[in-house]
Amino acid sequence: MQLLNKRPESLLDVKMHYCPGCGHGIVHRVVAEVMDELGIRERTIGIAPVGCAVFADTYFNCDMIQGPHGRGPAEATGIKRCKPDSIVFSYQGDGDLASIGMAEIVHAAIRSENITVVFINNAIYGMTGGQMAPTTLIGQKATTCVDGRAAKQAGYPIKMCEMLATIDGATYLERTTVHNNSGALATKRAIKKAFQYQMDNKGFSMVEVLSMCPTNWGTRLDNPSEATKYVGESMSKTFPPGVYKDACAADKK
Repeated sequence: MQLLNKRPESLLDVKMHYCPGCGHGIVHRVVAEVMDELGIRERTIGIAPVGCAVFADTYFNCDMIQGPHGRGPAEATGIKRCKPDSIVFSYQGDGDLASIGMAEIVHAAIRSENITVVFINNAIYGMTGGQMAPTTLIGQKATTCVDGRAAKQAGYPIKMCEMLATIDGATYLERTTVHNNSGALATKRAIKKAFQYQMDNKGFSMVEVLSMCPTNWGTRLDNPSEATKYVGESMSKTFPPGVYKDACAADKK
C-alpha cells in the first residue's frame, strides 16, 4: 500500500488540547512540515508563548523554551546571538505579541534580528476566557466589550504587518489565513520562506496567520465552519492577506 500522508517527524504523536475548529493545530503541522522539508529539526529552537499555545513545547519535536508573556522575540534574540547556527522561531498569539509583547516585537524588527516569528491572530484572548485583544475587530463582541468593540472607547485594531513594514530592519512580512485549503497552503509557503531567509541570514521575518477561535467567538463547537466564514468574510477585510514587505525580493529586481 502506498503511503500518501504521514505525521511530520517534527511533530510529536500526542493528542492536542486545542478546541474543535481552532487553527493552532493546522499551523503546528505546517511549521513541522517546513522543518522536515528544510532538514533543520535538529538545530531548531522554538519559543512557546503564554496563551492558548502555551503547551506548544509538548507538540514540536525540537528543542523548545518557555518564557514570560510577550518576551518571545527577546528570548529568540538571546538564543540566536549565542547560537548563531541554530534556527530560532517564536510562536505567539495576538495578546502575547501585540499587547504585552509590543516593545519586544518592534525592537527585534528594528534590530533586524535574524529570527522567525509565527504570529497567530484570532482577534481575541482565547486562553483567559475571550476578552478583547489588540486585534479585536470593530463591532466584534468579547467578554470585556459585550456590545462590540467601539473605536471611541477602545481604539482600532492593531495591524501588525502594516506597522512593522515601516521599519527598515524588517525583511519579510506576510499575512495569511488557515480558514481554507488555499490559505493553509499559502501559510506553509510563507513560513517556509521565512525560515529560508533566516537560514540565509537575511534578518527579521514574521508571518501573521489569521486563525479561528470558535469557542470564544460564540460559534457552536459542533459547527466550526461558522468560524471559518468569519475569518474569510470579516477578519480578512480588516486584515487583508498578502505580502507586506519582502526586502530580499526587492533586492533581486
